[in-house]
Amino acid sequence: MAKLQVAIDLLNIDDAIALATKVAPYIDIIELGTPLIKSEGLAGIRKMKDAFPDKLVLADFKTADAGELEANMAFGAGADYITVLGATGDATIAGAVKAAKAHGKGVVVDTIGVKDRVKRAQEAIALGAEFVELHAGLDEQAEDGYSIQVLIDEAARAGVAVSIAGGVNLKSIAAVKNAGVIVAVAGAAIYGAEDPAKAAKELQALAMA
Repeated sequence: MAKLQVAIDLLNIDDAIALATKVAPYIDIIELGTPLIKSEGLAGIRKMKDAFPDKLVLADFKTADAGELEANMAFGAGADYITVLGATGDATIAGAVKAAKAHGKGVVVDTIGVKDRVKRAQEAIALGAEFVELHAGLDEQAEDGYSIQVLIDEAARAGVAVSIAGGVNLKSIAAVKNAGVIVAVAGAAIYGAEDPAKAAKELQALAMA
């Protein structure tokens, strides 16, 4: 069984909360995507957590420096998780982990842009990350020949707690779950669906199967 995370890449917090309201019964983690964080700031995190106190809220900061400082900002605003870039230095990850321990929260290391995602995932867990997101960003997904199977294969090899983001949908989620991930991250498959609630419900059923 894998938890289901919805990545909300909208730019307006009211629209994001409206979407989250539709899908909340079927998801475990609400992610405020980086564009939403940049648009709405810390206030957006607080509004989302206030609206869904029983859900885990992830702030997709993609922190690259000042890990402890930025993590304290996110956790102080109500986030349960913050993302730190795997491509940054160990000290930045360790700083964020220090803040997470102080708040009783968690750090997720995002491997977007990392060449050897499996190795970095193992290193990040050793540094104290709660889990690592094997992530192919939108630009990578747009490249010719991209397949989520690359991430699925990496998850199966990693041997540590990972999530997958980058093309999770109804066609791929069974294979994603079977790779041993603890979280499946769906974005456009939910927020781009004609009926987001129906899409989230169907994804949840497959993630829990």
